[in-house]
Amino acid sequence: MNHYTLRTMHIGIDTRLTHYRTGGISTYMRRLVMALELLDTENDYTIFQSHKATETITERFRSARLWTPCHHRLERLALSVELARFRLDLLHSPDFIPPLHGARQHVITVHDLTFMHYPQHLTADARRYYNDQIKTAVKQAAHILADSEATKTDLIQMLSVPPEKITVHMLGVDEQFRQLAHNELEPIRSKFALPENYILFVGTFEPRKNILGLLQAYKLLLADLPDAPPLLLVGRRGWLFAETMQEIAELGLDDHILWRENIEDADLPAVYNLASLLVLPSFYEGFGFPALEAMACGTVPIVSNRSSLPEVVGDVGIQFNPDAPTEIKQAMYQVLTDTAWRNEQVTQGLARAKTFRWETTAQITRDVYRMAANQ
Repeated sequence: MNHYTLRTMHIGIDTRLTHYRTGGISTYMRRLVMALELLDTENDYTIFQSHKATETITERFRSARLWTPCHHRLERLALSVELARFRLDLLHSPDFIPPLHGARQHVITVHDLTFMHYPQHLTADARRYYNDQIKTAVKQAAHILADSEATKTDLIQMLSVPPEKITVHMLGVDEQFRQLAHNELEPIRSKFALPENYILFVGTFEPRKNILGLLQAYKLLLADLPDAPPLLLVGRRGWLFAETMQEIAELGLDDHILWRENIEDADLPAVYNLASLLVLPSFYEGFGFPALEAMACGTVPIVSNRSSLPEVVGDVGIQFNPDAPTEIKQAMYQVLTDTAWRNEQVTQGLARAKTFRWETTAQITRDVYRMAANQ
């Protein structure tokens, strides 16, 4: 991607989603913009945010507010009208549904195809929004960025996208996720009433995250290891939460489960640091930030052997079949009982986490912009 004519481009990045959601794709948008601000001094950028946004996510780039709401049924048309006056050479849609028009070329980021693999795990509105438009989106885009080789493979196999139209850019880990000193940890332990040791899950409480499977595995763990640490579930309520809670109640584990909703991002590094291990038993992940964040904090991750998660953790920790509670149980048991092995994994995890840098993500993205603009 180095042999294209270099000229100043007007690039737009659609970050409206940052007003509506935190974590995941919103984190990607914020950190990508920050990294591009440091990296790209040649091109002109306009960062588009919701008109409801109370903060700007850019310091150096131009910022503009748009009225079109995210995921509206007329979004693609309305956004095209709003963007016309900006005369963009290229628009990047990190939430991967671009407007009908709005720029000479379009780049999209496809984080995952969960809605095609597990449609039952999404709301009806979400299924309609993505399923009705994904085929058009990948066809319209001049180029597609994917978070992992797993997502690239899905795009090729499920949507017949030519391989040469897709570039993988692994994401980065925020600098705040690091090993912390004792005096930085205890105030957070006190703030959230956290026990001395615990098994940690971080993510939205929804079926795709396989919380029920985790609880079934944890019940098996208690049978083998009655003094196992409690299970701490950190996140926010998602789709089908009530049904999930009902199934969990039937397992009779209330005395061993701790729920902490909506912990602020600034407190998460300490929560990772204090954990005995992280469990991410998801059926599908576009990237899996918690596994990377845990490694950066010196916490061993055990994860599903599906989608992008093996690419994130590499040889660190343990991978298991998310449909097999006995495998999840055995992975938890090993981390809790094999101290020498766990210490080795901590060291390997810290080293691996350092290879995930937002600067690299931005460099690949900028090269894709250049390539797409020259098509």
